[in-house]
Amino acid sequence: MAAANLLSEEEFSCPVCCDIFRDPVLLSCSHSVCRTCLQQFWETKGSQECPVCRRRSSKSDPPCNRALKNLCEAFLESRSQRASAEFEVLCSLHNEKLKLFCLEDQQPVCVVCNLSKAHKNHNCCPIDEAVCDFKNKLKTSLERLQQNLKALEEVKQTCDETAAHIKCQAQHTERQIKEEFEKLHQFLRDEESARIAALKEEEEQKSHMMRRKIEEMNGEIESLSDQIRNLQKEMEHTPKEPEKVSALLINVAKHLSSLKFRVWENMQKILQYTPVTLDPNTAHPHLHLSDDLTTAECRPQTSLLPDNPERFEVYPCVLGSEGFNSGTHCWDVDVGGSEYWALGVIRESESRKGSSVWDSVWSLHYSKSSNEYWISCPGQADHVLTPTEKLQRVRVQLDWDRGKVTFTDLITSSHLHTITHTFTDTVFPIIYSYSSPVRLLPAKISVMIENQTETLILTQS
Repeated sequence: MAAANLLSEEEFSCPVCCDIFRDPVLLSCSHSVCRTCLQQFWETKGSQECPVCRRRSSKSDPPCNRALKNLCEAFLESRSQRASAEFEVLCSLHNEKLKLFCLEDQQPVCVVCNLSKAHKNHNCCPIDEAVCDFKNKLKTSLERLQQNLKALEEVKQTCDETAAHIKCQAQHTERQIKEEFEKLHQFLRDEESARIAALKEEEEQKSHMMRRKIEEMNGEIESLSDQIRNLQKEMEHTPKEPEKVSALLINVAKHLSSLKFRVWENMQKILQYTPVTLDPNTAHPHLHLSDDLTTAECRPQTSLLPDNPERFEVYPCVLGSEGFNSGTHCWDVDVGGSEYWALGVIRESESRKGSSVWDSVWSLHYSKSSNEYWISCPGQADHVLTPTEKLQRVRVQLDWDRGKVTFTDLITSSHLHTITHTFTDTVFPIIYSYSSPVRLLPAKISVMIENQTETLILTQS
């Protein structure tokens, strides 16, 4: 230790890295170099030369310079102790080391301060214990901050995933809108072509008729001219004036009369209106929706969806895109061959994440495994139904103002059950499907003209 203190830091420095020797080795030329530095130098140089004198080393694995290594370790330890002594703080009043910590005044004190009036009868502990306690408190605070940071990072990841999903949603929806409008555009182009073709056909027919009539008139004119020349004296025998032909012009009214309305009337063949459509932002990740948002099918998840608050987490459910807080509303559902399904309405405020979803649902259920139908209402025991035939199509009718939810078998037009409840907030249509697809049925569209007023009438299938 004493020998290490007599030497300067330069004498303990490696000639390659200029830092204190780490595992020094002794070359045959008596120079010492860090083992790692020597290996790197040899790899770069391509030969086993001394980095200092360039003399070739006779050994590929030089021995460790243990004496120098011990001196370097002693030098580093001595330097560390000197640094600690330099930073040691003394009491400003008694010039003693601050070895105690006053727990009441929350400050370091010396042994003389501990016996003085200022700190008499105060609880004190060794400063090392106080430092340890403060480190533990800081560690606890650090762990709490790290947990908060982790939670924020998870929320940020969710936000990033949601932002990416929003972009995908927008692109997919834009593509669907363009496809739907392209269908309408194609329909209008076909209508335009058909009407122009009809106009051209009528024009050709009328033009051909006029050409033939003109030819006939030219023949009659020529014949009359001959008769006039031959029978100038017999004017009383002049033939009657030629009869004019009607309906020779283009029937413009037929082609233009209420054109837009007639096209719209024909457009009913390609249009569909569904009173309730599904909201993909609420669908359980395993519940796949059709592009027109009318069909829900439970199948394995194929893409990552954001865990937004509206999305169902436990049950394969999906909500209608519009909630109701007044009036009467009706929608028809084809449950087909689904093995487990449920239809009804749910309170808007109900959480979608837990298993308590059904505490706020008024619904009709079916299970193939038990071959049972039953009505479920919040706070009430389930009511078992016994339809005469297996349900294929079910109508759900909500009368919010009167507090009624009615279920009807569309095939037999028979009433199944009516739930009565006083609604106080907005409710949404809800569909639960565990196997085969469940589909919302479109309403029939018809146009009637009554008292010179066109009326669009929507009727359930």
